[in-house]
Amino acid sequence: MSRSENRREVSVQSLDGRDSVERETPLPWDQLVPLIAVRLAEPINYALILPFVYQMVQGFDVAKSSKDVSLYVGVLMASFSVCQMITTMFWGPLSDRIGRRPALLIGLAGDLATFVLFGLSKSFTWALVARSLNGFCAGNGAVVKSVIAELADDSNRSRMMALLPLIYNVGMAFGAATGGLLADPVRQYPRAFGNWQVFRTFPYLLPCLVGSLTTSIGLVVGMLQLKETLVITPEPENDVDENTPLLSPRPNVMHPKSTMALLTPTFRRLLSGNWLAGLAFIVGQQVYPIFAATKPSDGGLGFGTRSIGFSLSVSGIAILYLQLVVYPRLERKHGALKCYQMGLRIMTPYFFVLPWLSMLASHIERTVGGSDAILALALPESWISHAGFEYCLLWTLLVVLVVFQLVGDILAFTSINLLVANIAPSRATLGASNSLQQLITSLNRLIGPLAAGSVWSWSIKHELPYPFNSHLIWVICGTLMFFSWRLSLRLPSSVDVFASGRTRQASNSA
Repeated sequence: MSRSENRREVSVQSLDGRDSVERETPLPWDQLVPLIAVRLAEPINYALILPFVYQMVQGFDVAKSSKDVSLYVGVLMASFSVCQMITTMFWGPLSDRIGRRPALLIGLAGDLATFVLFGLSKSFTWALVARSLNGFCAGNGAVVKSVIAELADDSNRSRMMALLPLIYNVGMAFGAATGGLLADPVRQYPRAFGNWQVFRTFPYLLPCLVGSLTTSIGLVVGMLQLKETLVITPEPENDVDENTPLLSPRPNVMHPKSTMALLTPTFRRLLSGNWLAGLAFIVGQQVYPIFAATKPSDGGLGFGTRSIGFSLSVSGIAILYLQLVVYPRLERKHGALKCYQMGLRIMTPYFFVLPWLSMLASHIERTVGGSDAILALALPESWISHAGFEYCLLWTLLVVLVVFQLVGDILAFTSINLLVANIAPSRATLGASNSLQQLITSLNRLIGPLAAGSVWSWSIKHELPYPFNSHLIWVICGTLMFFSWRLSLRLPSSVDVFASGRTRQASNSA
C-alpha cells in the first residue's frame, strides 16, 4: 500500500477557528531513519565539548588568570562558527546542484576526521585549528531541512519539521552527557582507565572517539540507505530541423532564484527575529558551561564536568514527549506562527531568573564547600540534612528552569523551520532559503561565544551593581528574546501557508 493511500485522519483547526478533518500521510520512516542518523552527528559533536571545554582551556595554560579563561573558551567556540558561516552558503546551493545525498555525506566524512583531531589536542593552537576544520564541514543543517521539506506534504509537514529540533535536542543531551561522563577518564575512573597512557596524554580523546563513532554510524547508514530527494526536470530533447530557431526558448528547468530575490520584506522580518532569538539562545547556551564551572563567589554554580554534563542532559527525557506529541498538536491547532510567538514568550523569563541560582550555590559553598557535591551524596540521610535539602532545592530549581527553557526552545525553533520552508517560493529555492537561515545561525554561533566569554569575563572582574554584575550577559539575552517576540507580532498570518506548495499546485492545475 502506498503512502498516499495509507493515511490517517486528524482533526485540525484552521486559522479562522473552524474545525476540519484532514487525511495525514504517514511519515516516510525508510528515509527519515537514515536522515536522523546523519543529522545526529552535528549536535552530538557540538554539545560533547561543552562540559569540559572550560577545564580543557584551563589546562592549556594560555590564560593569565582564572577570570580570563572564559575569553579563550569564547574564541575556541567561535572558531567553529566562523568557519561554518564561511561555508554555510556553499553547502545549500551545492546541494541544489549536485544533490542532497552527496552534500550530506561529504560533510559527514569531514566531520568525522576533524573531531578525532580535536580530541588529540595538547595545545590551544591545535584545538583552535581542529575546531575550525570541524566548522568547515558542519554545513549540513540546511541540507537536512531541504530533504525533510521535499519528503513532506501539507498533511505531515509539521510532524516532520518537528523532528529537526528533536534530533538536535536529543543529540545535544546525549553529547553533553557523554562529554561530562567520559572527559578525563583517568581522573574520573582511575580503576578502569588508570593504566591507559593514551588517556593520560589526551584526557579528552575518549568522548571525542565516542562522538566520532556516532558520526561513523551516520555516514555508513547514509551511504547505504539514504536516497536522493532533489528532483530537477531535465531539459527536453527536441528534434532540430531547418525551422528550429537559433535561439531556442528557455528549457523547463527548476533554476534556483538569486539570494537577493528571496529576501522579501516578510522573509527579512522573519530572519531578523530569528537572528535575535537565536543569538540570545546561543549566547545562553555558550555561557552556561562557563557560568556552571565558575566559583559561586564569582557568580557561578561551582560545578565540575560531570555535573555540567548532567545538567545539560537532564531534559532529554522530556524532549521526546514534547517534540513528538505536544508540538504537532499545538501546531495543528494554532499554527506555526502562534507556536513561534508562544515559544519566544516562554523563553524570555528564563534568562532573567537563572543567574539568581548563584546565590543559593554561594550559600552551599560557604556551608559545605561546593555545590558540585550533589553527585557524592550516597546515603539517604544526607539528603535530609540542611545542606542536603539545599542541594536538592538548587537542582530542582535548575531542572525546572531547564525544562521551562526547553519548552520554549521546541516551540520557537521548530516553528521557525516551518515558517522558513513556508516562505520559500518553490522547492528549487529550499536549499538557498535554508542556507540563509543557517547563515544567521552560524553568525549567531560566531557572535555568541565571543560575547559570552568577553562579557562574562568583564562582568566578574568588575564588582558593579546589578545588572552589570554576573547577571549582565543573562539580562542581555532576555532583552534580545523580548525584542524578538515583539518583532514576531508583525509577521502576517500568511506565513502559516506553505508557499511552494501553492506554487506547485497552481502549476499542476494549469
